[in-house]
Amino acid sequence: MSDREWTSAEKKIARRAFEAALEAALAAVMAEFKTKAAAATTPDDMWSVERFLRERRREIDETFDYRYSQLPVVFGRLILDGHLDEARLTGLSEDKLEEIRRYVSFIQRS
Repeated sequence: MSDREWTSAEKKIARRAFEAALEAALAAVMAEFKTKAAAATTPDDMWSVERFLRERRREIDETFDYRYSQLPVVFGRLILDGHLDEARLTGLSEDKLEEIRRYVSFIQRS
């Protein structure tokens, strides 16, 4: 990416978008957890819920990487996963938006 520097305004936009996407992802996990926990009737079911939570936590920890060098890829992944709408990124430089779009396009073609 040719425009590596993040302005103060872009950092604020990125942080708000990142936090909103994280909140959406956690809400989805919470809803699924509640469904699974309510349906658990055996010890095996209980451990299945625990495995589910452990796996989701690992996925979230791997996906939500707030290093500026990684944000274009992170935002692309979050758009693809449905946790982020590109409109939330309005105000980022065109170079950054293009990098995010290229990533989304590349993954969609794969």
